Amino acid sequence: MSGAAEQVIQTHWQDDAARDLVHNVSDRYALFVRGEGSSLWDADGKRYLDFLAGIAVTSLGHAHPVFVDAVATQAATLAHVSNFFATPPQLALAAQLKRLAGTGPAGRVYFGNSGAEANEAAFKLARLHGAAKDGGAGRPRILALKDAFHGRTMGTLALTGKPYMQAPFVPMVPGVEFIDSTVEALEEAIDDRVAALFVEPIKGEAGVIPLPDGFLAAARELASRHGALLIVDEIQTGAGRTGAWFAFQHEGITPDAITVAKGIGGGFPIGALITFGAASELFYPGTHGSTFGGNALATAVSTAVLGEIERAGLVENAAVRGDQLREAIDAIGSSLVDGCRGRGLLIGVSLRHPVAGAVVAAAQQHGLIVNAANDATVRIAPALTIGDVEIDEFIDLFTRALRTVEDALVLDETPEEKK
Repeated sequence: MSGAAEQVIQTHWQDDAARDLVHNVSDRYALFVRGEGSSLWDADGKRYLDFLAGIAVTSLGHAHPVFVDAVATQAATLAHVSNFFATPPQLALAAQLKRLAGTGPAGRVYFGNSGAEANEAAFKLARLHGAAKDGGAGRPRILALKDAFHGRTMGTLALTGKPYMQAPFVPMVPGVEFIDSTVEALEEAIDDRVAALFVEPIKGEAGVIPLPDGFLAAARELASRHGALLIVDEIQTGAGRTGAWFAFQHEGITPDAITVAKGIGGGFPIGALITFGAASELFYPGTHGSTFGGNALATAVSTAVLGEIERAGLVENAAVRGDQLREAIDAIGSSLVDGCRGRGLLIGVSLRHPVAGAVVAAAQQHGLIVNAANDATVRIAPALTIGDVEIDEFIDLFTRALRTVEDALVLDETPEEKK
């Protein structure tokens, strides 16, 4: 451990964070110093079961040998040369992503450093498509879904259907309209002036809410009919998390583009825009770029992570373990739990009261890491490597957390409420 790290631990780290870090988030909950598999240890040596995985990021868990070896090997070989040049890991990952997404030979890949950057590239793709349509007359409209989340940069925030997030930063980038997540709303909104439709297959930040049955199929048909792009945000749902490589594959449709990040890097920052068909020809030299995007170190790590997910059958494991987790949560019999949403290992536990924050805090006290997607939803997104041992421990710790909050609610009731 470095001298600087030791100094942070020896002092009160929360005071250091409050003094030195920008206050863009609430107080940090813990100071983690080590991880292995689905375990984390804080500065006091306490162990936690990690069932959040850095918000669906550490696909292989912490310090997986494949991840560690890929970082060390590539760092000792070649890390970065800028986007003026190509490297073998960059080309290998592009081919790998095209194969997993099923783009066919016409597909192409743009690399960035995060999910927000991937969606920024997709926003530009939509604008290029709109400008190229209708003899250059242009298409001013872009449709996105209410309560969806696509990022916090100025461009991606304009695509994010959460007014409270946008409010401090208005005016937004113009041209985006928000619709309800229903086929009826989509049919009413889409026309020949729409350049693109952005969707999340499962709205993670809204409470792990899947799109209604048939929505993606209808979106594909309507977008094709009106000459609009269908762009699917797979940043939280990709890399096998839902029991398919990408969530759109459950529906048997082909989008025009998808965005990916989070789990494809297993903890190393990387994002990508993957295009299908004619959308692959929209970018031309000078229309977009990123200094670090597609660097050799990031792409080598991502190639290794995706290769291990495939080799170890972790996409299938996500499907099986997701069903197992939902059944076990339902079997707890807690008065707080109102069922589960989601697919694979992206699960939202719906609560009957707006106490998700209290459940998350109680879980941490008992040594479990989950998070509150909103006031009434606890989000669960563990590593894709989990098995019976981790699930059994999770159920034990989560049950304790729920009972802690249930007991507190009973104590808070008035005599009249108890009757």
